[in-house]
Amino acid sequence: MTRTRTVSIFAVVALVLAVCFFVGNHIVHAVTAEELQAKIDAQNADIAKLEQEIAKYQGQLATLGTQKETLSSNIKELDITTKKLYAQISVTQQKINQKNTQIANLGTQIDDKSSRIGEHKSALSESVRFQQKMDEVPLPYLLVSSDNISDSWQAIDEVTQFNSKIKNRIDVLGNAKADLEDTKKVTEKAKAELESLKRDLSDQKKIVDGTIAQKNKLLKETKNQESGYKLLLADRLAKKDAFEKDLREYESQLQYVLNPSLLPKAGSSPLSWPLDSIRITQQFGRTVDSVRLYASGSHNGTDFAASIGTPVKAMADGVVAGIGDTDAQCNGVSFGKFILIKYNDGLASTFGHLSLIKVTEGQQVSRGDIVGYSGNTGYTTGPHLHVSVYARDAVSVKSLPSKSCVGRMLTQPVSPIAGYLDPMAYLPSQ
Repeated sequence: MTRTRTVSIFAVVALVLAVCFFVGNHIVHAVTAEELQAKIDAQNADIAKLEQEIAKYQGQLATLGTQKETLSSNIKELDITTKKLYAQISVTQQKINQKNTQIANLGTQIDDKSSRIGEHKSALSESVRFQQKMDEVPLPYLLVSSDNISDSWQAIDEVTQFNSKIKNRIDVLGNAKADLEDTKKVTEKAKAELESLKRDLSDQKKIVDGTIAQKNKLLKETKNQESGYKLLLADRLAKKDAFEKDLREYESQLQYVLNPSLLPKAGSSPLSWPLDSIRITQQFGRTVDSVRLYASGSHNGTDFAASIGTPVKAMADGVVAGIGDTDAQCNGVSFGKFILIKYNDGLASTFGHLSLIKVTEGQQVSRGDIVGYSGNTGYTTGPHLHVSVYARDAVSVKSLPSKSCVGRMLTQPVSPIAGYLDPMAYLPSQ
């Protein structure tokens, strides 16, 4: 090998090393990265403003809840609730827009990283082909083929460095692939969150429609007259009292022996809170309010403050044992829209007065799953969530003849009196 050939070897090695260096340090700068971030920041600012507006409406609703119930206050409450729900819809829409921006940005990153991986692969293929050619030249031949022994050692050193570069290139390629997979996982998570937001938006629109329909129905039933509203309340109260009396008598006749060994230990908090924000408005059992509000003088569950459209969550793992709407059979006397869940720990619960049901009978649910949204259906003195807790084997959905609405069957969860449990004994301490 002549000196000219040795120099050409240096030149080829230098060229390949230069290619490797260029690809390894090639960075595609996203021209719109700052614009995307500015867009996300603007969306966050809009969300913050809307959440302040929602908080204002919530404060107004809390104030109305302390006032005397009249047609005027009821209509005003429905109007404010509708405004609050529309604001929540706007928040969800902004979050959807934001998530779309994030996904678009991630898509750009995936394209960029895929392109860089392709460049790495191409450079590596060229490097491997060159190495194969170099391997064809015996090491002793490199030593004796040059007039200058230092040039020969330099050639060997260049080949050694080149082999090291190939190893580094393989490592870089592996890291790039791992980075791409991480980005793809983040993208899939963002897409799942986007779908969840779209479902939330659909739910919120249904709740708004239901609230508007509730207002229109109230105006029609009362002919927009306070006197008509008082007559409506009196009629509903009479029907509710008659229904509760019949149900209490029926449940008192059911034979059931409570077996404590089948229940989780009271105070061990086997159930989680059904709402993110907890304020109890009515306790279980005989209280001053229960004597005033219930024909039996005893309240068979716990009531929680919850404005219309508040997400309601499963309190443990279990199965949906029944859903329904008592208003469809006898308006304003019982649970309204309800969900009965039987939990795996020996307990069961009913969520009552819902505005929207998200689950189906027989569906498996996990602790924390959103199963519905709170509302003002059934007999209520205002929006809230009612929670009854039972021994799992004591309760079931049954259809009973209604004396309140003659000729109709009322379908809802029914339990022997002994099967009712105090929800606070199984929920976390406040």
